[in-house]
Amino acid sequence: MVDLSQYLPILIFLAIALAMSAAFVFLPMGVSRLTGTHNPTANKLTEYECGFPAFEDSRSQFDVRFYLIAILFIIFDLEAAFLFPWAVSLDMTGWAGWITMMVFLFELIIGFAYAWKTGALEWE
Repeated sequence: MVDLSQYLPILIFLAIALAMSAAFVFLPMGVSRLTGTHNPTANKLTEYECGFPAFEDSRSQFDVRFYLIAILFIIFDLEAAFLFPWAVSLDMTGWAGWITMMVFLFELIIGFAYAWKTGALEWE
């Protein structure tokens, strides 16, 4: 016979996570309906994605700089995400970890300088 009592904390955790997720989704919707702030208009209900209306001519030209800025934001956001664990574990990694991170940061600085020099960060 298999002892399933060890899975009870996991099931409790999943039940609490599901209840909290449902509360975060449905509670604001219910409060907005009860307080009268739920006021959908035609503009609020239209699809909007990536700075452009969703249903247009698929062959229309668009500005690629929006996507370039988004990619640069993701890159530098990941850089910050890598810096926190590195800073916490610097005493364990020693000089090898420090030198590796300096090389990584140097490559990112070169990329940032290139993006700045080519005008990728300019917005009209």
